[in-house]
Amino acid sequence: MKPHSPSCERNREPILAVLREQFADRRQVLEIGSGTGQHAVHFAAAMPWLVWQCSDGAPYLPGIGMWLDEAGLPNTPAAIELQAVTVPRPGFAPMPVLPGADDDGAVGFDAVFSANTLHIMGWPQVEALFAGLDAALAKDATVVVYGPFNYGGQFSSDSNREFDGWLKARDPVSGVRDFEAVDALAAGIGLRLVADVAMPANNRCLVWRR
Repeated sequence: MKPHSPSCERNREPILAVLREQFADRRQVLEIGSGTGQHAVHFAAAMPWLVWQCSDGAPYLPGIGMWLDEAGLPNTPAAIELQAVTVPRPGFAPMPVLPGADDDGAVGFDAVFSANTLHIMGWPQVEALFAGLDAALAKDATVVVYGPFNYGGQFSSDSNREFDGWLKARDPVSGVRDFEAVDALAAGIGLRLVADVAMPANNRCLVWRR
């Protein structure tokens, strides 16, 4: 049986509205933390001009494969194993094969999408994710991250405060991240924030460009 996430069904249309705009001129998307694979098949079907590369930890790959195989889309290659690691150095392991040089000589993914990942990692892994992005992104890349964020060190809603408590009870190193700290990591690899879009259920879509 395919894995299924009810939250993916709820949030996919609001996220797609953002991605249609931000990825309109993109070609190669790396999705970090594809989870069940539901987002991938929905977004790849709606945006056929993109090659949508799923990735996640090895235990998730069979489930993602079920969704991709059932959809049979021409723009979703097999999911790849990808983790943000801190040793031997911060970054991705294994490092993904980067898309080849285009007409401008650019190498790397020109788009990255990740949903509901930063709050389930430890902060060192969040730092490692951005270090990995530095090596994987094309020179003009767009990065979109969806999830809950704090602003000015404060929870943006009671539900996010409760969610943070649930996360920390499950894993003390996890938790809702501070927008300012994440934006600083993005700026450190040459990304500038171009949009911060309010989403349902007190989530955000953060959009950076290189």
